Amino acid sequence: QVQLVESGGGLVQPGGSLRLSCAASGFAFSPYGMSWYRQAPGKEREWVAAISSSGTTTMYADSVKGRFTISRDNGLNTLYLQMNSLKPEDTAVYYCKVVLRGTNYWGQGTQVTVSS
Repeated sequence: QVQLVESGGGLVQPGGSLRLSCAASGFAFSPYGMSWYRQAPGKEREWVAAISSSGTTTMYADSVKGRFTISRDNGLNTLYLQMNSLKPEDTAVYYCKVVLRGTNYWGQGTQVTVSS
């Protein structure tokens, strides 16, 4: 079955960096675009970044543009999110998502906390 497993979250000081990973299995990873979302306490889940199947096209929410980089390794079936210059408002649970035949599949999420 489709499985997405995020990792790499943690506690980091403002201005710090983290790299999130999303390991995919149970489907053919390379033909599909992938996305990162996040959900802060008391807020709705919001889109963060997306990447095309080949990795040549990327898009970002304005709030993270210039600080976050989405990438993928189709040989390893893994999606990444490099997060630099982190701010307290980046604190959230981060999720990866794939849409297969009209169905959304989500990972379990990884917690990112930005605090001094």
